[in-house]
Amino acid sequence: MNRLLSRRELKGGVSLRVCQGDITLEEVDAIVNAANEYLKHGGGVAYAIVRRGGREIQEESDRIVRRLGKVPTGFAAITTGGNLKARMVIHTVGPVWKGGRDNEDEKLRRAVISPLEIANGYGFESIVFPAISTGIYGFPKDRAARIIFSAIEEWVESHPHSTLKDIGVCLYDDETAKVFLDAFSGA
Repeated sequence: MNRLLSRRELKGGVSLRVCQGDITLEEVDAIVNAANEYLKHGGGVAYAIVRRGGREIQEESDRIVRRLGKVPTGFAAITTGGNLKARMVIHTVGPVWKGGRDNEDEKLRRAVISPLEIANGYGFESIVFPAISTGIYGFPKDRAARIIFSAIEEWVESHPHSTLKDIGVCLYDDETAKVFLDAFSGA
């Protein structure tokens, strides 16, 4: 069971929560996968999702890329949740950190907004994000945390009639959880 670290209410009765644990255990409409542009789920959160959710997630991802081409940074695609407790997986492509020289902040913001828009379009009530781009993509965790939380809050504020009521950020390791919790508490 994932451990709730903090929660606060946003506009319109939307709950924003931070938890620590395994995102693949979240019982929500959708979990967000920190994906690469080819939707090849070979490492990190992506690998954990396919390992627990089953091959059908990778197979569906492969069909999306064959049909539509690679998913650009800042955009997302949706697949089934397979054997996960989550109904669906929204695969978002975050930016690789290049020292801030390649508009990474805005690309990360878009990588958060895209799944929110997809989830709302499907009428979902709950969605949980990982720490997008902070693993092998090297995005500084404190900076990513501030961007992820502010993007969520701005999106909720500008979508008062959204179907989303429960938005979470689930962090796996202690260090990342502490950095995100500090950013959440100071926001």
